[in-house]
Amino acid sequence: MQNIAVYPGTFDPLTLGHLDLISRAAEIFDRVVVAVASRSAKSGGMFAIEERLALVRESSAYLPNVVVETLDGLLVNYCVRRNIRVVIRGLRAYSDFEYEFQMALTNRKLAPNIETLFMMPQEEHSYITASTVREVARYGGDIGGFVPPPVQRYIERHLQAHPEQRIKTGGGIGDAGAFDR
Repeated sequence: MQNIAVYPGTFDPLTLGHLDLISRAAEIFDRVVVAVASRSAKSGGMFAIEERLALVRESSAYLPNVVVETLDGLLVNYCVRRNIRVVIRGLRAYSDFEYEFQMALTNRKLAPNIETLFMMPQEEHSYITASTVREVARYGGDIGGFVPPPVQRYIERHLQAHPEQRIKTGGGIGDAGAFDR
């Protein structure tokens, strides 16, 4: 019997922190399924499900035991259908813990045989969030240190094709920057 784990998320976009967890999980488990959520409660997303699937696949292609699939519906139902008993969740900071702990307990109530494994990204990636990447990119900042190269190239092409998604600043005194709120 294979030792399989699922790493669910929206991955909008995939960050170096996400990829770090995928890579490290691939060393622990026989197979890691990256389950890309088709819908999200989060707002402000940048990419459609097909784009996110392609970016995760391209960025993790060097990991032979990683597969990328769509997650549509409850995670525990997905796990039961595929006989997956371990869910991987990332914790960047203490602020992530409360939400993730609540979700893990809810999942345990719904499916007691499914365990949640919390993993922390390497320290150099612990502050990176997908929403931060989207904001920096929309303001025209360099996202190279936050995302894998295929994701960076795709975001740059995407914003060139969709200039309405960029945030224009006048560069004058008093203009709010991405994090000057």
